[in-house]
Amino acid sequence: MNKVAGLHHLAICTANMKEQIEFFTDKLGMELVALYWMHGVPNTWHGFLRLNDESAIAFVQNPDIGKIPVTLGVSHAGNPGANSAKGTMQHVALKVKDERDLYAMRDRLRSKGVPVLGPLDHGMCKSIYFAGPEKLALELSCSEAPIDAEAWIDPEVVALAGISAGELARYKKPSDYRDQGGGVKQPPPDAPGPHMSNYPPGGYERLITLSDEAVLAMSENEPPVKVA
Repeated sequence: MNKVAGLHHLAICTANMKEQIEFFTDKLGMELVALYWMHGVPNTWHGFLRLNDESAIAFVQNPDIGKIPVTLGVSHAGNPGANSAKGTMQHVALKVKDERDLYAMRDRLRSKGVPVLGPLDHGMCKSIYFAGPEKLALELSCSEAPIDAEAWIDPEVVALAGISAGELARYKKPSDYRDQGGGVKQPPPDAPGPHMSNYPPGGYERLITLSDEAVLAMSENEPPVKVA
């Protein structure tokens, strides 16, 4: 059974935290709920903008991020239909409750000078499209019902992706897994992975050989402001 219950946060690099906070609070009405030194990452800020009590869009800023060139087709897609390098974010679609809220958000964005395309009716959802700071490709979507896999998994695309009938059945209904209450040991550094790239810098292989208790003891969990 799927235990992944939704988005907790999507983290996006920025060279201008204030600009992103201004856009997401003013243009989209999202609330800033956290802004602090990122745990375990030197000279870096972490900011969280509330989607709901369990989900957020997060931003990461440090002085080096602004030195990395933005290249459309490589680092950024620039719009929801363009390319970017494998493993990068092509676009992010945020959910609204219904079509009425979709139009309300279009009004809000346009009234603040942000051009908005749509809505387009995709069948599974209706969406509007617009840009965020630093060439973010953004979308707002609403759905009237859950996606019907029988209607929306195209056999032609399945074949082009090299997915067999057996694999498709497994993808549509992943096998159950009986966990061991957190008792499974860490795989060794030469495990198949995938592996994180150089995190922490120069210390990844050492870090993953530490005990889970030692890693937990490294936690930073005190908020920066003491609330009475």
